[in-house]
Amino acid sequence: MVHSPAVSLAPEWLVVPEDPNALAPTVWPASAHRDAGDAISIGGVSAIELVRTHGTPLLVLDEAEVRARARAFTDSFTAAASAHGTTAKVYYAGKAFLSTAVARWVTEEGLNVDVCSRGELEVALAAGVDPSRIGFHGNNKSVSEIERAVQIGIGTIIVDSAVEIERIAAAAARAGVVQRVLVRVNSGVHAETHDFLATAHEDQKFGMTFADAEIAVARIREAPGMEFIGLHCHIGSQIFGVAGFRESASRVLELHQRLLAGGAIPLLNLGGGFGIAYTSVDDPTPIEQLASEIVAAVADGCAELGMSIPQLAFEPGRAIVGPAGVTLYEVGTTKDVRLDSGASRLYVSVDGGMSDNPRAALYGAQYSARLASRAGTDAPALARVVGMHCESGDIVVDHEYLPADVEPGDLLAVPATGAYCISLSSNYNHVPRPPVVAVSNGRSRVIVRGESIDDLLARDAGISTNEGAR
Repeated sequence: MVHSPAVSLAPEWLVVPEDPNALAPTVWPASAHRDAGDAISIGGVSAIELVRTHGTPLLVLDEAEVRARARAFTDSFTAAASAHGTTAKVYYAGKAFLSTAVARWVTEEGLNVDVCSRGELEVALAAGVDPSRIGFHGNNKSVSEIERAVQIGIGTIIVDSAVEIERIAAAAARAGVVQRVLVRVNSGVHAETHDFLATAHEDQKFGMTFADAEIAVARIREAPGMEFIGLHCHIGSQIFGVAGFRESASRVLELHQRLLAGGAIPLLNLGGGFGIAYTSVDDPTPIEQLASEIVAAVADGCAELGMSIPQLAFEPGRAIVGPAGVTLYEVGTTKDVRLDSGASRLYVSVDGGMSDNPRAALYGAQYSARLASRAGTDAPALARVVGMHCESGDIVVDHEYLPADVEPGDLLAVPATGAYCISLSSNYNHVPRPPVVAVSNGRSRVIVRGESIDDLLARDAGISTNEGAR
């Protein structure tokens, strides 16, 4: 049956595609294409083969895409910094998605790694990452986390509150080392993004006001066993353009200049938050342009203030791993919902959902979708891809045009799921979390094992011969 596009239910940004099987190149990994049988292939491996081997749901990561994007960030910021007489470091923000394989990929391509929990730290260490190349973030680092970080010789700890200063100083004294630290500040610049993703306005949990930061830096400089090496500022996530970075850098540089009276400040870390394309209408700023314009803005600001440009650091995560990820699902049911107005929407239910990607529920995030096991033959129908959870907000793709002949048993692919999907995943409704598979040169391998029902039951302390009988 051919469904007429329900334009009245579609958002203004969503365009009816000429071909609902086409893959928008800005959204999919560079290797993604339809093979001779019209199935989607990623990294040289067919979606059909991937599902036959690993099942669904399944997160597929294109290793070459991750590596290429890591190199592009390193090369672009290095070149931009060199053009202005300084150097740049790039840290991979592990919170986007972290496994030992990914940690090895990005460090082999020249990146450092930032972590924000003991778990992330241990994954990076298990991957063989040199502790001196790790930065430790977080607004509530425990005493034990700080102790562990200092003991292993972590490169930097980003101080988020005055309480941490005493904890770091005590840990450094016990270890007999000098710990390098940065102080995170709020520049007051609001990222052009969802409120939950904006992290530099004053009324939120991260960082310090400029006034509090000045007090903190003075205390750090007095404390034995600590070395203040710079300021850190992160204005948010999924940001397009450089206007916000430019304004934030201008404000932070003024604080940087005032603090120079107390000693050298070799580093300025401007965070990350660079956006990616989730739909064909998203237009992220090219990496080379981001690097060139942000570093130029810092250089101009330093020149106006009459000071030398410091070494720079940046922390992309989503922009490196997000576009490399594609999630594969199997369609379970379809339902054509018709309203009294005559408009209709095709509901496509898949065997995953908010347990493997909660971003739509948390942020209203938009995604794209395509049939992955074949090409559809019907005209495009306005569809909503939903998960299998007992929750009305369990939406995977809110608005999309899919071939109207999508049916149970089809495979569906959702691109740009490499970041903040598996890392935010849960066992809601006691659904096991899916495996993560890397593809490269026509081969696939599991890099994070999927959970089984037995894994879930093993955590239930009431399931034992003795306890269960009581």
